[in-house]
Amino acid sequence: MAAAPANAPLHNPDNSSDKKEINIIGDVDLSDETLRLVGRKIEGGSEGKKILIMTPDVELSVLTAGGLSEPNALWTSAAKGYVTEFMAQYFTDLGYGVAVHSDDAQLVTTETAQDLVDLHEAVGKSIFLYQYDTFFQLPTKKDGSFNWQLGKTAQDLKKAYDADLGVFVYLRDSYSSGSRVAAQILAAAILGVGIQGGQQVGFISLVDLETGNILWFNRLISGGGDLRTLEPAFNATDNLLEDIPL
Repeated sequence: MAAAPANAPLHNPDNSSDKKEINIIGDVDLSDETLRLVGRKIEGGSEGKKILIMTPDVELSVLTAGGLSEPNALWTSAAKGYVTEFMAQYFTDLGYGVAVHSDDAQLVTTETAQDLVDLHEAVGKSIFLYQYDTFFQLPTKKDGSFNWQLGKTAQDLKKAYDADLGVFVYLRDSYSSGSRVAAQILAAAILGVGIQGGQQVGFISLVDLETGNILWFNRLISGGGDLRTLEPAFNATDNLLEDIPL
């Protein structure tokens, strides 16, 4: 599959190897190679194909004792950096021309880019529900047909970045707070019932930027993993990219 994450030139403020897994940081220094891809038009590529990585739609949060989800900006920033770095390495290693979207580049309006990211979230959740769940599966999907799209607005990305394909990622990860863990233990010991802890859910789409059609889709559901740390975040992204038809 992808390049080994151990070689990724990411910033680690703690050089102690025995603390690597618990090192949670709020900012990720992308490698020079990846930074050269941010906000730029694409040059070169495998058989002329060029890929645009949209800014990952990632949110990490903490679960309170009452079950409320509170977003954490530092964790989210770290996870976005990890996912971006890994995908940039992955597609570059495959020989594709790669660019990473940035609002700062102003190649497309911030509103257009955000609309497409939000639309991908809505369409992806529909695919989750109506394509895979046999109970809710739409009659038109029972034969296995896959026909989903983001619409013609995707052409704005194609023109701006000179890209053929776009990659959209949606990830949500949550972690139990100390009080939530205590509640889980008490519920199990006293009531004999389980209280759900954190969960990792996400999906990825490969989009034809000319037509807006979603060519390929993959999903991730996990009760483990930790997007706040480098190697588990790389592993989660690698799982999302498994069997991508490139």
